[in-house]
Amino acid sequence: MKKIVHKADTRGYANHGWLKSYHTFSFAGYNNPERMNFGMLRVLNDDVVQPKMGFGTHPHRNMEIISIPISGALSHKDSMDNKRSIEVGEVQVMSAGTGLTHSEFNDSKTNETNFLQLWIIPEKQEVAPYYNQKEFKEADRKNKFQTLVSPRTNLVEGSLPIHQQGYISMIDLDENIETEYHLKNGAYFFLIDGEVNIADETLEKRDAVGIIETEKVTVKANKNSKLLVVDVPMQ
Repeated sequence: MKKIVHKADTRGYANHGWLKSYHTFSFAGYNNPERMNFGMLRVLNDDVVQPKMGFGTHPHRNMEIISIPISGALSHKDSMDNKRSIEVGEVQVMSAGTGLTHSEFNDSKTNETNFLQLWIIPEKQEVAPYYNQKEFKEADRKNKFQTLVSPRTNLVEGSLPIHQQGYISMIDLDENIETEYHLKNGAYFFLIDGEVNIADETLEKRDAVGIIETEKVTVKANKNSKLLVVDVPMQ
């Protein structure tokens, strides 16, 4: 087993007033040659958007983009004529492929919106752009891994497809519960909330550990915890 630990306070940070963004990997003004990616996971941004603010229309190309609201909601519009609100409990995927544009806004007059945005490098370039979102039942990740995203070529029933042999899962663990995660590729464990032990590492809120070259790892919750797992090819 090999592992790399990324503590929450080592992430890049940008405060734009309307947006506070924590960057796990190099992004925009944060450039760290030792933090470029974890395999095909290129971006994991932890964004807080102020009320009545958001991202204006901007382009993407040849990237798998996954958005996961943690609190609040985002209004989404794109060049494929999708106009949707993304709520807590939902996951959004976009295959940018040959190119698309979109915008994301926090329509609330009073509440911040916190969401995670992940970029995964696709295994196919120049595919037709694709959009989807889905609500995932909280009960289906209670002390068990719930697959949110999986490969289009090997789709796990009920999950959203991407053009990569990658899997994104979430689990809500009760205190003192212990379980195993079986790796398909390399796995990046990002703790959204709580405290867990993984591979002899203690993770607190927003800490992460990337693990390769092992078949499975034990995960134990020291507190009630919410954990995201991004399982992606390493090359």
